[in-house]
Amino acid sequence: MITRMSELFLRTLRDDPADAEVPSHKLLIRAGYVRPVGPGLYSWLPLGLRVLRKIEGIIREEMAHIGGQEILLPALVPRAPYETTNRWTEYGDSVFRLKDRRRNDYMLGPTHEELFALTVKGEYSSYKDFPLRLYQIQNKYRDEARPRAGILRGREFVMKDSYSFDVDDDGLKKAYHAHREAYQRIFARLGVEYVIVSAVSGAMGGSASEEFLAESEIGEDTFVRCLESGYAANVEAVITRVPESLPIDGLPEATVYDTPDAPTIATLVDWADSADLPGFAGRTVTAADTLKNVLLKVREPGGEWELLAIGVPGDRDIDEKRLGAALEPAEYALLDDTDFARYPFLVKGYVGPKSLVDNGVRFLVDPRIVDGTTWITGADAPNKHVVGMVAGRDFTADGTIEAADVRDGDPSPDGAGPLVSARGIEIGHIFQLGRKYTEAFTVDVLGEDGKPVRLTMGSYGIGVSRLVAVIAEQQHDEIGLRWPSSVSPFDAHLVIANKDEAARAGAMELAADLDRLGVDLLLDDRKASPGVKFKDAELLGVPWIVVVGRGWADGTVELRNRFTGETREIAVDAAATEISGAIAG
Repeated sequence: MITRMSELFLRTLRDDPADAEVPSHKLLIRAGYVRPVGPGLYSWLPLGLRVLRKIEGIIREEMAHIGGQEILLPALVPRAPYETTNRWTEYGDSVFRLKDRRRNDYMLGPTHEELFALTVKGEYSSYKDFPLRLYQIQNKYRDEARPRAGILRGREFVMKDSYSFDVDDDGLKKAYHAHREAYQRIFARLGVEYVIVSAVSGAMGGSASEEFLAESEIGEDTFVRCLESGYAANVEAVITRVPESLPIDGLPEATVYDTPDAPTIATLVDWADSADLPGFAGRTVTAADTLKNVLLKVREPGGEWELLAIGVPGDRDIDEKRLGAALEPAEYALLDDTDFARYPFLVKGYVGPKSLVDNGVRFLVDPRIVDGTTWITGADAPNKHVVGMVAGRDFTADGTIEAADVRDGDPSPDGAGPLVSARGIEIGHIFQLGRKYTEAFTVDVLGEDGKPVRLTMGSYGIGVSRLVAVIAEQQHDEIGLRWPSSVSPFDAHLVIANKDEAARAGAMELAADLDRLGVDLLLDDRKASPGVKFKDAELLGVPWIVVVGRGWADGTVELRNRFTGETREIAVDAAATEISGAIAG
């Protein structure tokens, strides 16, 4: 098929958009693939839609390969199913809600576990109908507080979400691994560099969960891996390697000291270093010797605010992503001055475990704070700290929490070596949901023995529109996009860079020959200068550029590889066949 640029709905831009932050955002707008409509909202123009449809096509092929059947559910969903699973409340402000003229509540769907479960419940009643794998490719909606990076993080986006239904856990595991392998094939065909990391399930629920992250410096997800073992996990999912407990017998008693003007870890360490404390002979006191107690208020969906204290080594900060994942689905906030005023036993800057335990405040600690470890911490009075407070002797926490930051050099949970961190963009997420949703809606079928069997589910998502931006991020250079052939809007871009009528006529004949050979061709037949045409060809990023230029008089055309930059002359007589072969090869 031949698409003429003189007729194509396309306008390229020479300058980057003022609000564009990342390369994909700049290039997709400059090249006329998308156009902004509002914060986090984009229109797909012909070239962008071609790339999007190519990605969808690859996904559909691989979903069919594992037995997936495509359906399409409404994006506008009623409140009742989400109320049943409590996600109407759990989603909070992150979704779009609306009322119809009868004042009934609806939501623009962020995800569809509930409706898939109800759909299967309404259609099937026997174990003989399973396993079942259904999917859809559909627009989703999230009320992002800070839409950014173009289509990488928008309020409306295209997603493939699939769901497996099985009568037992073995079936769920098979479906999970089938999707995992299908995702690996999909991303390989798209030419995306990615890593699979352990993840948390969050509001989705379920047990096993893995993310597919495209490696990128502009990614919002931080993950860590161990180069020795191959372990990889999103920071929210990292489980701290717990040190051995230490003997308590013989440790000196905890002692309260005056610590004037030492409300912070830094000022406390300065005091301790100058105080010649027992137990620190010959070494410097560091922040790692201190116990920092962070005060929060937390609220379960529909519940009341409650106090929560989290103890971490003083050289660590609370990672809000890890904290949020650990507390999911509860919301939280740090205590402010008004909150401290309500609880006189909490002395800001000097809070210690004793007042927390004595006043019934739930106290969770970092897993590194094991029995026998000794700490410098608050003494629950202004300008006073305790030195030598021993975990397991002087205080006992209510449990542990994975909330402290994860750092390069931390030991890998598998013990194989140190962790190193990197950034990534989430492009896929797979969950073994189990029976959370089938329990909520009593999705039972009759088993082989005639007794009811509750189905078990898996959920598997791919960010389809996000992948357009991800590929653009990973496959571009300083002059424009460089699409892999699997997703390029066209197979080849033919540029007529010679105004001679014979050359133009020859270019049209070459275009027709390529069309007959099945090449999907973009033909730049505009009355623009060669310089403008070349810049547009480089910006648009079609992998093969054919130039009918000065060489026409000598019986040659030029073939350029947009990826490698390689250029070669091809005889006109064999041009169509050779170009078609290069594209196919």
